[in-house]
Amino acid sequence: MCTLAIATLLPTLAGGQAAPTTSVYTPGKLTATQEVARGVLKELVEINTSVTTGNITNGALAMVKRFRAAGIADSDIFVGGPRPERHNVVARLRGKNPAGRKPLLLLAHLDVVEALKADWSPDLDPFVFTEKEGYYYARGVADDKAMASIFVANLLRMKAEGWRPDRDILVALTSDEESGPFNGVDWLVTNHRELVDVGLVINEGGGGVLRNGQPLFNTIQLAQKVTTNFTLHVTNRGGHSSVPRNDNAITALADALSKVGRYHFPVRISEVTRQFFAETAKQESPAMGRAMQALVAHPNDTAAAAVVAADEKYSSMLRTTCVATLLSGGHASNALPQLAEANINCRIYPTDVTEDVRRALEKVIADTTVKVLVKSQRPPSPAATLSPEILQPVTQVTNELFGNIPIIPTMSTGANDSRFFLTLGVPAFGVSGLFMDPTVDARAHGRDERMRIQSYFEGQEFLYRLTKLLSTNPPTIP
Repeated sequence: MCTLAIATLLPTLAGGQAAPTTSVYTPGKLTATQEVARGVLKELVEINTSVTTGNITNGALAMVKRFRAAGIADSDIFVGGPRPERHNVVARLRGKNPAGRKPLLLLAHLDVVEALKADWSPDLDPFVFTEKEGYYYARGVADDKAMASIFVANLLRMKAEGWRPDRDILVALTSDEESGPFNGVDWLVTNHRELVDVGLVINEGGGGVLRNGQPLFNTIQLAQKVTTNFTLHVTNRGGHSSVPRNDNAITALADALSKVGRYHFPVRISEVTRQFFAETAKQESPAMGRAMQALVAHPNDTAAAAVVAADEKYSSMLRTTCVATLLSGGHASNALPQLAEANINCRIYPTDVTEDVRRALEKVIADTTVKVLVKSQRPPSPAATLSPEILQPVTQVTNELFGNIPIIPTMSTGANDSRFFLTLGVPAFGVSGLFMDPTVDARAHGRDERMRIQSYFEGQEFLYRLTKLLSTNPPTIP
């Protein structure tokens, strides 16, 4: 993908009506299809599908019941996985299947990161669906059970309507996206390629941005960082704690963590992030906009980088980031520690190299007693290519629901399972139509995860319309 191609597409297709149509959501008055979606979301978040302590199969089987009740044949439903508690489900809505059009895949993961009730606000439980002050609260309500429930509800709606798309529509709900050991997409691609032999994938990763409650811009995720975990490993001969020495394993590790925490990797600008900052600059405050434009023109502009990095939602898009996430050390309260370790979770910029990052950490730590070891790494994937096939329908539906706001390509600072399809050469995009204010709603993986109720149902309608457009023989696009 070249920057020129993106820049050429965006002005051509970003036009539309000046204001959105009538809102699809009325507080306290859900439509029948919205009630279904809410019910699916509630059911899913109240099933503990945590990566280490939950059972993902229970979530998959609950959705199988709904597919069967809607009249989807058993022959069009697949359930399976490498372990009894790690099953995935793939459901198919049969289309007319014109020659040469492979299915559309709607992809979402059922697993969630761990959550403890004690860590959340006293009136919230991460595995109890709670509606409060215009938000839904629960673990996974944003990542990624919102999209999973919407895909299920929309498929049931299309089935009830008797609608026959021009291509098959698949919904795949998978396991272990959140760094679990049995990634569901990987398992499906490896063991049942025929089930997910598709022509286009819609996944999480993109979404809309709110400012002061109003839609600012919508995004399409094209690229993602590479998730890599390093272990900082320190050993020591130990001894009795009543005879302390200067060479303490925990102290050495603490010093190393302090250095890593203060270190900033060099600024990087890729083709995708160049376009992101160039387009976002037009929507930002004057000071931030000027800094973004300066950074696009001169990535080595340290003053501009400092202004952009002051906003944490943009900071992680500028560079590789490494942060301590887990810590362990010592073996007894009255003994000098013989072992101390920390996990460093790095999100590596697509143009950086893992070994270079490891060496940079060694240089920053500057202590030969601290070993920097690669623990795990997800393989990198190519970026998706923005084309009229995806941009035109996303723009159309965005204009219909949210008004004439920009559509901006973006790089996810996290990672998702689109990478498995992109590696195979299958176009995969992060698109959701779920709008949030990143200053208050960025709670995925954290305390009191939530989803704005209005955004949830607007996202449901967005993905319903987008799915129909992508599943209908498109007009000739110049």
